[in-house]
Amino acid sequence: MRILILGGTRFLSREVARQAVARGHDVTCLARGESGPPVTGAAFVSADRESGAAAYEGLDGGWDAVIDVARKPAQVKDALQALAGRSSQWSFVSTSSVYASNSTPGEDESADLVPALEAVDGVFPDPADNEYGRAKVACELLARDAGPANVLITRPGLIAGPEDESDRFGYWPARVAQERSPVLMPPMAEVMTQTVDVRDLALWLVTGAEDARSGTFNVMGPSVPFGELLSLATDAAEFHGSFRTADPQWLHEQGVAYWAGSESLPLWLPPEYDGFSTRSNAAALEAGLSLRPVEHTVRDVLADEQARGLHRERKAGLSAARETALLAALGETGSTGLV
Repeated sequence: MRILILGGTRFLSREVARQAVARGHDVTCLARGESGPPVTGAAFVSADRESGAAAYEGLDGGWDAVIDVARKPAQVKDALQALAGRSSQWSFVSTSSVYASNSTPGEDESADLVPALEAVDGVFPDPADNEYGRAKVACELLARDAGPANVLITRPGLIAGPEDESDRFGYWPARVAQERSPVLMPPMAEVMTQTVDVRDLALWLVTGAEDARSGTFNVMGPSVPFGELLSLATDAAEFHGSFRTADPQWLHEQGVAYWAGSESLPLWLPPEYDGFSTRSNAAALEAGLSLRPVEHTVRDVLADEQARGLHRERKAGLSAARETALLAALGETGSTGLV
């Protein structure tokens, strides 16, 4: 098949290119190239999608599938205008952030969405950071309205795996692999996490192209309690230290953030997010989604973290100095153990 990946040089889109090439497809990646070279075996077209329709002038012929991971509706609109007429299938990678509520466990693809980001005088503005979900809803609508007959919308939640640059999932395996104890955490052992391995998500997208799959799917991993996930990480890292849990209110007062970013404890979510990591993936599983065991993802992420450096500067989590200061301030008021 001729498969065009709008991207192809970074994390998910790079893994999609890698797997598509391995399965014998004729793969072209269109990107700026600032994230690195394409995978061996894939053709590369250098283009900046910010330039509009001109970005696609270097592409010739038709495509059996186009796979797009963009977050900007303007880019999706331009790509569809240039390529939808010569593509048999259009695959857009959206996000679970499109959902209006994260409070109800087990919701499926029929759940209500946030309002779509709207164009102003026919032009879509660049989305602000807090408009990520709204922007993706707009992209979904554009793909359905202007795409070919077969349109596949994929809504993943947290994506993890080797080469992940977000540091959200990888923070915990890397943290317990360091020679420092205790480890600071919120009291969240029973709180659910839900992560899809980037390699499983990429395979879903490639087989979706092969099968001309269409429809909208939550492509999520299994829901796993954080305590179980952390136990898998401690086993993989052979960690024999201890944990200290701190009251959430105290952590807030110290400036520790939820979920991601600097000064955060990754995977920690507010109470009203009980449904965020328990979304139904039943439709995707029935349609062919294959998921590897979570412990395999943990093991491979740990190996990747060790190769890149356990003590490197990260985009998410606490630095060693910050965690040490917090533990000192916590004193004897925290709890010991995985509570």
